[in-house]
Amino acid sequence: MTDQTRVLGQLSAADGAGVIRLEDRYDSSIDDLWSALTDPARLARWYGEVEGDLRLGGQFTVYLEGPDLRSIGHVEVCDRPNRMRVLTRESDESARRGNGPQPYDQTVEATLTADGDQTVVVIEIRGMPLDKIAAFGAGWQIHAENLGNYVTGRDRVNTQERWGAIVPHYNAQAAALPV
Repeated sequence: MTDQTRVLGQLSAADGAGVIRLEDRYDSSIDDLWSALTDPARLARWYGEVEGDLRLGGQFTVYLEGPDLRSIGHVEVCDRPNRMRVLTRESDESARRGNGPQPYDQTVEATLTADGDQTVVVIEIRGMPLDKIAAFGAGWQIHAENLGNYVTGRDRVNTQERWGAIVPHYNAQAAALPV
């Protein structure tokens, strides 16, 4: 059962764009978590459909079913099993279909640190529009919780229920950011 008041993310701004920093401890080995973050078959079970090359310099595509979002990406850093950084951008076609912002470059970096039988994961996302940062924060937290549930054999979180519980906390953080 997810603690309904638990907020993993901290919102901030840098260079006029939003930054989200999430940190959590997972009941999984670092190698298992690395695989869950880099194996397209495993990514599909907790995040979305990923096709392509998730090695250094590789190109890939991502499809997230819920928001009907398609993105293209490039692997900028791949230091197995400790760190991965990717640059993604929603496709123009996907943006035309959706209700979100115009496409923007987003950098997602995951840093994994083994701690006994557990792994601490820090995910930092940079580049999203500041006027949407609360929604992005809540969405990324739901992804992080789905990752934790996946590696421990639990079901995905109820997105609608979880969204309602955490988005007010992210709205409060966003309201405190300098404009």
